[in-house]
Amino acid sequence: MKLRIGSSAPSAVAVALPVPLGGVVPHMAAPAAHVAHFNGEAGTCCEVRTGGRLLLLIGVGPSPHDATYREAGAMAVARLSHLKRIALDATGLFAPQAAAFALGAMLRGWTPPQHRSLADPDAPKLTHVDLISEIPGIEAAWGDAEAVWRGSELARDLVTLPSDVLTPDGFIERLEPLRKAGVSITVLKRRDLQREGLGALLAVGQGSAHRPRLVLLQWEGAIEAKPVVFVGKGITFDTGGICIKPADKMWEMRADMAGAAACAGAMLSLALRRSPAPACAVLALAENAIGAESYRPGDVLTSFSGKTIEVIDTDAEGRLVLADALSWAVKRLRPAAVIDLATLTGSIVVALGHEMAGLFGNDPALAAHVAASGESVGEWVWRMPMAAGYRESLASDIADLMNCARGKGQPDACQAAAFLSEFVGETPWVHLDIAGVESREAADDAHAAGATGFGVRLLDRLVAARFEDLHRA
Repeated sequence: MKLRIGSSAPSAVAVALPVPLGGVVPHMAAPAAHVAHFNGEAGTCCEVRTGGRLLLLIGVGPSPHDATYREAGAMAVARLSHLKRIALDATGLFAPQAAAFALGAMLRGWTPPQHRSLADPDAPKLTHVDLISEIPGIEAAWGDAEAVWRGSELARDLVTLPSDVLTPDGFIERLEPLRKAGVSITVLKRRDLQREGLGALLAVGQGSAHRPRLVLLQWEGAIEAKPVVFVGKGITFDTGGICIKPADKMWEMRADMAGAAACAGAMLSLALRRSPAPACAVLALAENAIGAESYRPGDVLTSFSGKTIEVIDTDAEGRLVLADALSWAVKRLRPAAVIDLATLTGSIVVALGHEMAGLFGNDPALAAHVAASGESVGEWVWRMPMAAGYRESLASDIADLMNCARGKGQPDACQAAAFLSEFVGETPWVHLDIAGVESREAADDAHAAGATGFGVRLLDRLVAARFEDLHRA
């Protein structure tokens, strides 16, 4: 979709207008609003035909804020996507509120890349959105919001692409928008990984014809400071390896690179809005396939950190590639903090469902900032335990640790986090297990169906709130 900012929208066939609780509605719409008992309560709406076009009144409640207006924008698109062009009436809103109104609409209007031979007659028709606003600062406010939107779109598109297209190298080819925005891209190929000693990442990818890669994305910023580093799990397809997954829903494993996609999208967002904070992303890309060279249960891998890992389950591959990526990032980049994102475990879905990601970490202040950032943008997280007992269950008879505990019924999300903590040392670190929130099966007023881009907006807000403002102070 395309967004236009102006003082009017003569071509729009419908206008969405946010109305606070008890707020005044346009006089021509007042009778219809009265009949429909519309009073501006948050999450409600009322359609009125007036002046030759549709007016959609959207309630934003008693104390509307940026998040409320973002939700209103999403509802406008959800209800009006059958039209070609609509307008968002932001008259009277402050610039951040107007930008949030538009951002919600643009995020809700995302449609997945299509591979159909014929056009889908049921696809949304909406292509243009007009934001009606003349308030000073709206262009700058939308510029920052647009950067987040672009980053989210990139992440969602990557997650949606099929695995025969989005191989590790195919993923890298689609990072060109970051290069154009000023992000430097360094790719470590197989020989580089062997020379560096990233034995865990190499093992996971060695059964595939598509060789593993480690990608470094760097944004210099304008502040002389250690970078904040994002680390993303990028398993472009996960068969489970020799410990093969059931066939049912294995097709969903093309999205097992959603963590890496979110990191790439966040880096694009930071670059497009010219963030002053230095930031990096490390993407561990591999395909966990089955072949003559596949790694096996019982193998002992030597990771980049030097720690040895006994493989119990080849379907616990995400923590292996993250182990190498995390320790490499800590040693090579000397970060101020590390945040990793991964569709890591099914058990986090059992614990939290599809509404929240699991948060683990070794630094309470960083964890609190991550949680607050997620809450402010509507990407919710929940703090999970990482007690010593989880690490003790990974003790191995023949190596430094196992990649997962033996036996069934283990709280594996907590053990996976305990495993990862072994590879970050004293560096402030947060792990987000985003399994269950990386996509949605069905659309609603707030969300489109399909990939969510979860993490892009959270990371962007975290950098703005903690790493930019911290240095300004």
